[in-house]
Amino acid sequence: MKQFGRIAAVGAAVVVVALFFGWWQVDGPGAEQTLGKRSLPLTQMDFSLTDQDGKDVGPQTLLGQPSLIFFGFTYCPDVCPTTLSDISLWLEELGAEAKDLNAVFISVDPERDTVEVMADYISYFDPRIQGWTGTDAQLAVAVKGFRATYEKVMQTDGDYTMNHTSGVFVFDDVGDFVTTIDYHEPREFALPKIRRAL
Repeated sequence: MKQFGRIAAVGAAVVVVALFFGWWQVDGPGAEQTLGKRSLPLTQMDFSLTDQDGKDVGPQTLLGQPSLIFFGFTYCPDVCPTTLSDISLWLEELGAEAKDLNAVFISVDPERDTVEVMADYISYFDPRIQGWTGTDAQLAVAVKGFRATYEKVMQTDGDYTMNHTSGVFVFDDVGDFVTTIDYHEPREFALPKIRRAL
């Protein structure tokens, strides 16, 4: 029994050290602070898009509430539906804590993702998730502020897909960038990051 207790204690210590190291590298003093890699605050952005209801939206729409922002496209085969499902689960788990939380999916494929397409697509996820789209020019301005990236990739059959930043941007209620939640980041790491913004 003593042997089991020692093994459990060592295992717990390893987990604590790993979590601390991860925090240090991603969000703590050891995080890379290279200028241009972190998103601008929402208050320093100036873009205009259209939501799933046809209303004009932009960074000012998000101020006053914490926000989760994710870039993707409706034809995305895996990353986008997986991330939107994750966001839906986070919102559910946060419960009343998330009542004032914005969750926005911004399309990087304006050619196919019209307002109507976005409205239909997001209807399969938590109803609090908004879908924003716009023209190529409008999208370029928005992406620049977030320091995100996207690229149209042609396929051999003449169709195309989109490469894009896959993390979820987290902002607090005054529009300051808090952190990024990586694609497939475990729930036990993602939820504390969201709570920091709340």
